Amino acid sequence: MPHLRRDVRERWDRVGGRGFRSLRAGQRHGDAPDVVLVPGLGALGYLVDTLGACGGRTTAHLLDVPGFGHRAARVCPAGIDAVAGAVCGWIDEVPRAPVVLVGHSTGAQAALHVAAERPDLVRSLVLLGPTFPPEQRGVKELARAFVRNFLHESPALVPATVPDYLRGGPAEITRFIRSAQHDAPEDVITEVRCPVLLARGEHDAFSPQPWVDRLAAAARDARSEVVGGAHTFPFRRGERPRGSSRSNDARRSAVLPRPARRGRQRPRR
Repeated sequence: MPHLRRDVRERWDRVGGRGFRSLRAGQRHGDAPDVVLVPGLGALGYLVDTLGACGGRTTAHLLDVPGFGHRAARVCPAGIDAVAGAVCGWIDEVPRAPVVLVGHSTGAQAALHVAAERPDLVRSLVLLGPTFPPEQRGVKELARAFVRNFLHESPALVPATVPDYLRGGPAEITRFIRSAQHDAPEDVITEVRCPVLLARGEHDAFSPQPWVDRLAAAARDARSEVVGGAHTFPFRRGERPRGSSRSNDARRSAVLPRPARRGRQRPRR
């Protein structure tokens, strides 16, 4: 993982009898809720700038789940349900709940489960590049999406993610992906009670627009936006925050680059 920014601190907490690693930035201002970030496939480096930007408004946390960021950080198996359970345990023990919960990629899938199963922990939910639509739940289809997306990603993403992937190992990464492919976010999101913001990069092949539209339509109260970039659009773009994490409305609580165009809004049912 790249060297940490000066405003980002490493923290270890005892949760469920295990050491739980996270990165933290900022401090709470008034009644602003904490922001909790859940990374995709266990790689933290590409979200450090986003963490720093969130920390400019409140206390922000980037969770090392399932624990690929440090050799001693493994807190759970590599899978959507296990990561969601670990996140629930951490929010129960560490920050002041409810929080603004932000998940990217497979982290968005885990965050969905947290919000659905423990509504008391989540004030608002932000899903960035949520994966995987039904048509990508097979090997060939996912491989095609990878190629399409890769063409639009920055080469600098490699050193920001690969070290964590290597610590996780190919078997665990594969297990994580298969777990995500067996998940059904389109069903889980119907159980979420809090406001939801969904966002995708305009070149994001893993989170195509029809898929995001479907999730937004299934939610009780959701809004979607399209921003510049591909699947990992938060990478190195966290310094351009939009909205405020002080609001209990997820539509104003994300840290996003400038939107390419606005998406659909689904009113509360």
